[in-house]
Amino acid sequence: AGRGAAMLLWLWLWLCVCCCPGRGLRIHEYLYFQVLSPGDIRYIFTATPAKDFGGVFNTRYDQIHLVPADPPEACGELNNGVFIQDQIALVERGGCSFLSKTRVIQEHGGRAVIIADNAYDNDSFYIEMIQDSSRRTADIPALFLLGRDGYMIRRSLEQHGLPWAVISIPVNVTSIPTYEMMQPPWTFW
Repeated sequence: AGRGAAMLLWLWLWLCVCCCPGRGLRIHEYLYFQVLSPGDIRYIFTATPAKDFGGVFNTRYDQIHLVPADPPEACGELNNGVFIQDQIALVERGGCSFLSKTRVIQEHGGRAVIIADNAYDNDSFYIEMIQDSSRRTADIPALFLLGRDGYMIRRSLEQHGLPWAVISIPVNVTSIPTYEMMQPPWTFW
């Protein structure tokens, strides 16, 4: 019975994300991604979608670059914008609105943005990313990541001298047995 229920849940999630792109994920729902490289952070991470702006993931990326923005807050022109093109940007919260950051990444050709909390010790509190008062829009998906997760990803890249991580997004965690799920050891699930 447990396997049948898991299959039904997976089918429902797949239908919501893949077949109903206008709906996508709703607020308080999670999207998962896995870092494939570097190996020391080869974990499955949890993110939450923006509440009322941005696009949805209607494509699964098996291997795409997660590129830390330079400057990290991505409130204006990027020094590494050429590396953001057709990839996913890792941005840090602060300096401007979530929507402004998303638009900067979109203008640089990014496929999505993951905005990590700037409170590096935050390992459990998700921020609700909302539209600002500008009446602007964004078409690419925008996700919120816990501060500790964003910090650990950036720290690993710096330690290895790498310009980006390789990730798979979104990941269907309902198909992974709990004992095989590689979760960050610093985060409670």
